[in-house]
Amino acid sequence: MTKLNDLSSPMNFLKTRKSGSVKALGLPGPSPAQVSEILEVAVRVPDHGKLTPWRFVLFEGEARVEIGKAFAKRWQVLHPDHGEESVAFQRELFMRAPVIIVVVSTAAPHVKIPEWEQVLSSAAVCYNIVLAAAAMGFDAQWQTDWVAYDSETIAAMGLRGTERVSGIVCIGTTTAPLEDRPRPDPQALLTRWGQA
Repeated sequence: MTKLNDLSSPMNFLKTRKSGSVKALGLPGPSPAQVSEILEVAVRVPDHGKLTPWRFVLFEGEARVEIGKAFAKRWQVLHPDHGEESVAFQRELFMRAPVIIVVVSTAAPHVKIPEWEQVLSSAAVCYNIVLAAAAMGFDAQWQTDWVAYDSETIAAMGLRGTERVSGIVCIGTTTAPLEDRPRPDPQALLTRWGQA
């Protein structure tokens, strides 16, 4: 794992950061005090109009078991032809990491601030959580999965009205070496405006 204090500069940390795989996240996870510190970092994002268009739902301990029951029940309704192995996998979705932070977008129409900018702000929150966890020496993965798009599981996770899941950030300690993926060449993606 890449730890900020193991490197000579924050830039090296950013250049070498890798996501953990939720398939290999185990104990330890962040303590309550560390989760609070991660969230302090999370909110330091661009937020046009200071609307705070996001909030958090934390799943740890037995809460992961309880929400898993709701996921499994809903999965059975949506996929009655699936067997117990498939249902059990859905029941264990939030058991794959010791700490799960669901980032909720509360973006809404505003007289001045475009809703899209509010959504982008909530995405920045997700990434700040990943960065803060990594800086503390934990591993994290930002994902969604089907539960982020189903109205009943969204409600079961505590979302209201038009709120949406921006990310499900799983945090723990990897039980397997982190693998990097090929990264694109940023110069190949760059257009200098006005140059042919």
